[in-house]
Amino acid sequence: MIGALPEPIAEYFERSNSDDAAGRVADCFTEDAIVHDERQHIRGRDAIRAWATEVRRKYRFHAEVSDVETIGDQTIVTAHLTGNFPGSPIDLRYRFKLAGPEIASLEIG
Repeated sequence: MIGALPEPIAEYFERSNSDDAAGRVADCFTEDAIVHDERQHIRGRDAIRAWATEVRRKYRFHAEVSDVETIGDQTIVTAHLTGNFPGSPIDLRYRFKLAGPEIASLEIG
């Protein structure tokens, strides 16, 4: 059984799976949030918006959540991604930290 997905994280996946994801994904994050993805460290909502735009420009993908667990202050989500990227399909782990109704950090691996 999949654990409960906190609202900000559910919103992140809903937005990242949409066709107009690029600008909308960044709105899930705090102003000073940080994302770690593909050996990059992206800091701040504007930089996250640029990162999301670039990812969507390069790839089309869909993430389906398969597992959710909470460990301390982190919510760890496993998602199955399919799309036009190298290695597709793949299972990825997303490590989220929340700050109220927004995402403060995300590590994708």
